[in-house]
Amino acid sequence: MKSKISWAEPYKMKMVELLKMTNSKQRTKAIKEAGYNTFLLKSEDVYIDLLTDSGTNSMSDRQWGAFMTGDEAYAGSKSFYKLEKAIQQFYGYKYIIPTHQGRAAENILSKILIKKGDVIPGNMYFTTTRLHQELAGGQFFDIIIDEAHDPFNEHPFKGNIDISKLDKLVKKYGAKKIPYVSLATNVNLAGGQPISMENLKELRHYTKKHKIRIIHDMTRVAENAYFIQQREKGYEKKSIKEIVKEICSHTDGATMSAKKDALVNIGGFLATNEWDVYEEARNLVVVYEGLHTYGGLAGRDMEAIAIGIEESLDDFHQHARVGQVEYLGTKMIEYKIPIVKPIGGHGIFVDAKSFLPHLNQEQYPAQTLAAEIYIEGGIRTMERGIVSAGRKSNGENHKPKLELVRFTIPRRVYTQAHMDVIAESAASVYDRRKHIKGLKMIYEPKYLRFFQAKFETIK
Repeated sequence: MKSKISWAEPYKMKMVELLKMTNSKQRTKAIKEAGYNTFLLKSEDVYIDLLTDSGTNSMSDRQWGAFMTGDEAYAGSKSFYKLEKAIQQFYGYKYIIPTHQGRAAENILSKILIKKGDVIPGNMYFTTTRLHQELAGGQFFDIIIDEAHDPFNEHPFKGNIDISKLDKLVKKYGAKKIPYVSLATNVNLAGGQPISMENLKELRHYTKKHKIRIIHDMTRVAENAYFIQQREKGYEKKSIKEIVKEICSHTDGATMSAKKDALVNIGGFLATNEWDVYEEARNLVVVYEGLHTYGGLAGRDMEAIAIGIEESLDDFHQHARVGQVEYLGTKMIEYKIPIVKPIGGHGIFVDAKSFLPHLNQEQYPAQTLAAEIYIEGGIRTMERGIVSAGRKSNGENHKPKLELVRFTIPRRVYTQAHMDVIAESAASVYDRRKHIKGLKMIYEPKYLRFFQAKFETIK
């Protein structure tokens, strides 16, 4: 929705959560005890929490009210059928398996579709998605356009798939070795960057020709639809709701963490248009999650997701949601802070390589910067670089071209004044950037190390 006036929140607040205020001495002690890993901080020691937008959103009065009407029957809960109806109505997928969150859906899907030696192309890896694919015996290949790996390239759809890269994989391995293309809308690790409808249609044409599925990581599909509405010719007058339905129509199935777009604190689902995949998923969900009509969720959670899906597709909601992110990004640009451009949908991604050019990638510049941002203003952010990328099968570090710190904005939580404080804190760290020393890793867990790894400063 285009407007000549400023965006404003399409809601008012009925309840607030009081926050603990700390000083830099207290924060320095806290981050040291946390091994310079923001995931290991106690939330009570955080002033503004931008670690993630996953499950950290504020639910509406309608969603909270639905908690009281949740059907907690073990089998055949009426709340499940409300959720199923909402997904079928607004997304268009036929068969639904609820899960406790998105990675559970990824696990089940990977076990069903991937065989040892398979190849899974995708528009940039995501941590849990790639790990589930690898644990199932597959190998992930990045087929996102080259512009996505350049933080300062202003291509409007940096999430797009490079069809020529996909074609090379098909020619090398054969289409039968590719169970599906893993397509994310609003690509997280590229900086919250969208795909275009034109690119999706081109991908759909190619995959139909080669009989390859498209599995949609639709965690932030409504935000992607907003960018299509704002940037892509022919979609200016279409609603977010219409664009989301069209995106989904070009795919064969989906995994979703409802903790993002759907505005809830827990929940997800696996969706498919294929009966055989659904039937196998219905069997596996009983093993890993719960009965196929609750999948690890309470009835009240399914009620809240059903309502959240509808609320996420409101044009005014997305205008304000992305508008707040754009406001913060614009402030950071004014302070000369190097961020991924164009500004993405769910957060601001600061380029740690440019921010701390005196640190090499093995000194964990993004991890270092996230710690310094916390010390400065009590703001918790997240590393998205070499630590998150993990290791190759031979033990070497993956070294992604992007070394980022993610300032992730929860939906309907913080005010514009909070955005000012965030930008000012980042600017203060930028002013003293030349004196910042890097980190070394002193503890590394086996999987998804960014969650629990510990560090200490380099002397």
